[in-house]
Amino acid sequence: MNPARPFRLATVVAATGIVYGDIGTSPLYTMEAALGAAGTFNAEAVLGVLSLIFWALAISVSLKYLTVIMRADNQGEGGILALFALAQRRLITGSTWAKVAVGLALAGTAFFFCDALITPAISVLSAVEGLEVLDADFQRWVIPVTIVVLTVLFAYQHRGTAKVASLFGPIMVLWFVVIAVIGAIPIARNPQVLAALNPWCGLMLLFHRPQVALAIIGAVFLALTGAEALYADMGHFGRQPVRVS
Repeated sequence: MNPARPFRLATVVAATGIVYGDIGTSPLYTMEAALGAAGTFNAEAVLGVLSLIFWALAISVSLKYLTVIMRADNQGEGGILALFALAQRRLITGSTWAKVAVGLALAGTAFFFCDALITPAISVLSAVEGLEVLDADFQRWVIPVTIVVLTVLFAYQHRGTAKVASLFGPIMVLWFVVIAVIGAIPIARNPQVLAALNPWCGLMLLFHRPQVALAIIGAVFLALTGAEALYADMGHFGRQPVRVS
């Protein structure tokens, strides 16, 4: 794909459905996981976890991927193999650094496949588990419903990125609008939660609970699952639509 192709709103919507689907859901279960890792539920823990999640997304997604990594495209294509192809051009064939690059490319590809296997299962399972809030008896149906949803999704996926994007793009736009509205109302009622925009809140939580700091950071990292799609799927939509969406 040529990254300089004409910019269209439909492409932005499609990119929203494919690229940001995972990032748009991960922070929700990340919040619960990180608070569980913190081992306490008070104002410091809530604001600290929110701060860590916000700044993890801001730095990794907005700065690392959208600003820096997406510049390293291989004729409009992204992903670990595109990055490897760019590195190969600067290295001498058979040199030590060339062998290191091959090893890193293989490891990166392996990690990508592992992430692609586990992320859909975790995301769908977490979403279906949310139905237990409405009915506690739904617990026994969580696994069967998750299997059915994943089966339908993978059965539809073979139609190609364009078909999947046309279906999930509008759905994800609606999803973001809904969580924006239902999030804005309690923020307006409790504006003190905006203190979480201060990175000091996150740092203080880690400083005050050093014994679980690593566990908290590990849980917060869940908010970044799917972020690599910004770079990997750049070839499907182009750099600008991904950045705008």
